[in-house]
Amino acid sequence: MSDPGREPLRIGVLGAARITERALVDPARATGHRLVSVAARDRSRAQAFAAEHGVERVADSYSDLLADPEVEAVYNPLANALHGPWNLAALAAGKHVLSEKPSASNAEEAAEVRAATVTSGTVFMEGFHYLFHPVARRLHELLAGGELGELRRVEALVAIPAPDAADPRWSLPLAGGALMDLGCYSLHAVRSLAPWGGGAPRLVRARGGERAGAPGVDEWLDAELEFPNGATAAARCHMAYGGREMSWRIVGTRGEACAANFVVPHLDDRVVVRTPDGERTERLGTRSSYTYQLDAFAARVREGAPLPLDADDALAMMTLIDATYRAAGFEPRPRTAVGRPVR
Repeated sequence: MSDPGREPLRIGVLGAARITERALVDPARATGHRLVSVAARDRSRAQAFAAEHGVERVADSYSDLLADPEVEAVYNPLANALHGPWNLAALAAGKHVLSEKPSASNAEEAAEVRAATVTSGTVFMEGFHYLFHPVARRLHELLAGGELGELRRVEALVAIPAPDAADPRWSLPLAGGALMDLGCYSLHAVRSLAPWGGGAPRLVRARGGERAGAPGVDEWLDAELEFPNGATAAARCHMAYGGREMSWRIVGTRGEACAANFVVPHLDDRVVVRTPDGERTERLGTRSSYTYQLDAFAARVREGAPLPLDADDALAMMTLIDATYRAAGFEPRPRTAVGRPVR
């Protein structure tokens, strides 16, 4: 349950995306926060979602949901291209925002979200939920405590079997692509090690492959980066892989550690540590990373607790994604006019 002394968040949900159940509904149920309203393009779909998941009411439109004074925070799990426009609309309405990653279609749009966050004075957080789980925290601790020595190499791979051909993740107008859906996790995991790499990593090179029948959309992408201290990193993603792999390996001068599934660590909470003293496997717990994330978001909204994820981090993330696309021979994702809020 949430802190018993903390008022529950009153959350509105944009859309009825499949990810919402595990990313918000279950965590809200576990922590005692309220799902006040939901809206979807098809009202009947929103009604079905509300009935199934205990949402208090259904709004006629996304705009109506944002106008509801009882909704204080908004969760945005819409298609990638709709993250930026509706994040901007929610911030303009004075709402706190928890947005699915990526926060926008490109860096230009992410800069507008950052500016809107400053103007609104509300909390904005991009949903890199893995960062709040004890698995990620443990990998950071192993570097901070010196057991692995100086950081020398990082390897992050996020790969899944191919979604259906009609899936929006294969749509350029909807800001799809392997890097947007998967590789952002790999790049973010690399960036999170900046304190032990002498600062933020710089992109060295990237290469990728286009999805057949989807011009401009990356099926896979590999990026090489380098930290100021000379440590190197590989951030890889593949959206038509032979299996599912979401590994994060950190190599230091005294040893290495690997998370078996850093993106959804509650499904596999193993961290394997290898040093001259031997090998051991640590289990870090199966509480959902999304639940940890909602706890952190609520603590920021209610008490002003610090967050490692904000609009500045989201802008830095999108700037790196755009640069990686260009280096691999792709264009950054375009902004879309589809489903944009009326201003």
